[in-house]
Parts: sequence; C-alpha cells; structure tokens
Amino acid sequence: MSIISTHTYPALHNAMWPGLVGKGPDSEPPIDLDTMLELTATAEVEGVRFDGADLFLSLPHTDIDSSDDDLKALADKLAGKNLKAGSLVAPVWGGTGGGSAMGDESQRAAFLKQVRKACRIGRKLRELKIRQYGVVRIDSAVGVEEWAKSPAENTERIARTFREACTIAEDYGERLAAEGEICWGGMHSWRRNAQLLELVGKPQTLGFQADMAHTMLFTMGYNAPEDRLLPESFDWSQTDKLAEAYRKVARALRPWTIDLHIAQNDGTVKGSGTHDKTGKHCPPFDPNGRLEIVRDSGAWICDDYGRPTRSFVHICWDGCMFPNELLLGRQIWNEILRTMIAVRTAHGWD
Repeated sequence: MSIISTHTYPALHNAMWPGLVGKGPDSEPPIDLDTMLELTATAEVEGVRFDGADLFLSLPHTDIDSSDDDLKALADKLAGKNLKAGSLVAPVWGGTGGGSAMGDESQRAAFLKQVRKACRIGRKLRELKIRQYGVVRIDSAVGVEEWAKSPAENTERIARTFREACTIAEDYGERLAAEGEICWGGMHSWRRNAQLLELVGKPQTLGFQADMAHTMLFTMGYNAPEDRLLPESFDWSQTDKLAEAYRKVARALRPWTIDLHIAQNDGTVKGSGTHDKTGKHCPPFDPNGRLEIVRDSGAWICDDYGRPTRSFVHICWDGCMFPNELLLGRQIWNEILRTMIAVRTAHGWD
C-alpha cells in the first residue's frame, strides 16, 4: 500500500547538525556538510524526496561569519540539490563564540552577537530566495546545575537576554525558537520552558522549538523530578499512559511551538563529544523506541481536536548523536523519509 499522501504541508526537512553534534576528539570525526546534503538529497520513497535542510551555523559546516559570497555559494549548492534552507541553529554557546544567556555582561553580549550574526544569515538566505520559512534556534547556553544556584534570578536574566535577542531578530525580520532540553538551565522541564516563554513575553518573535526525543524526557522528570508526569518505575507497555503524559507536555507548550523536530527516543539520556547529556535519539525503527512517532507527532502538529495548527511550515528529522556508521548509510535516510511522509499523511494539510 502506498503511503504517499496528497498533502503539501508541512514540508519535510533533514537536519545537518547530526554531522557535527556529539562529534569531536573524544568521539567520532564530524561529517562534512556536502556529505550530509548529498545523503539528504538522494533519499527517495515512492518518488518523494526531502524538501530542504536545516542548517548549523558553525564550522566545519556553515561559518557564522560567512560573507555574502559564501552565502550565495551555499544557496547555489542547496538549489543544485533541489533543497530549501529552513531553520538555522545559532551557535550561542561559549565554545562556539557565544556565552551564557544568564552570564555576566560579556557573556550575554557574546550570546547576542551570535544571534545577530545568525539573523543576518537568515535574512540573506531569504533575499537569495532559498529560504522562505524557518526560525533561528537558540537555548540558554548554560547548564542546569549553574542555573539551580538561584533559579528565580537566573531565569529572569535568561528572559532579559532573550528579550534583547528578540529585538535583534525583529530588526532582521526573523523569529527565534528556544529549544528546551534537559541539559539547558531554565529550559530543562516542560513547566520551566512555559514559565520562561511567558516571562519573556514576546510571542510574536520568540517561540518554542519542540524536539520529540527531548520533550519525551520531560515526562520522566530528568533534571526536574518535581515536574515528572510518569512514575519512576513506569511500565513502558502502558503506551496509552505515555501518550496521555506526552499530550500534557505538548498542551502546555504547543501554543508557543513554531518549530518541530520529528525524532524517536528510547527513554535514556546520552552525552557525546562536547554535548551534555540529553535525550538519546534513536532510528525510527529502533525496537527500543518509546514513542509512536506518527501518533505522538500529532500532539505538536494538531490541536486537541486533531486539526493542524499550521504554526510552522516545515518539520525536520533530528538524528542528533547517531553514530557515523548509521549516518553514512543510505538506507537509514529512506527509512527516516518514509517516517516523515507518514507523519505528513496523518497530520498534514494543503
């Protein structure tokens, strides 16, 4: 039976950063952008291909200090593979030129500098007609332990930095999406994410980026046991109870959600390379995967009545910290694309 639907939206993207995130001296070598783009562009299921790629604005992929000529070359490269650019990851962390959003003035200035550079790239790619949708992705760029020393004060400092980042984004006609993960201070639980977004109070500019693998861990209370929704000894065969808890997370954050990563999780955490421990992404067909991807993606794409919210134009697969052996195999991308098509068939629109 064919899985291909007639739906046009959401567009289907693949993330480029799995070639970089979790790689490094104590892990595996990075995978270059050309290889990631080629693997994305050649994936095909029943004549359907990926529509685009979401980009990581850091070397050795896309230089945050790219010149206009560099960006023109990037746009030509994407167009040559029939791919659009979508969301862009701003390298806001200390090791990539940024700094903590709740740090001292020099750290906050570095954070905002990287946001400005990312927004400038976003605008240029729009001018080059290779990017018609997508956000600039940020996080608090600080660990939970440091944040926990003074939660109220530190959350306010993060919110102040995010508000200033919003002003920058507005100057460039961009929107920002803050991605909550268990490793980011002030963004490490579903409740803390909602509080932070409300405190910033700029819904027209700052929204939430939901990653299915990361947000599932919110139900388990990693780094925030006070916000857990599933018992510590949860029986994973109770899929209806997982779905109920997951819908509660999505219901709290869906009004803010403007970017979505489709992903699978086996209920464990993983750190690799320079990346702190966070949700372990799994292949869509992993027998240990806890999510029912098509069902649970609907909690983010649709409202409580099953109607698409149309709050974002594309969805992106995130294979963050997949091993290189898996990433470099062509079959995995066809399986991922098949999963993405199934999500669009179930929850898409025209």
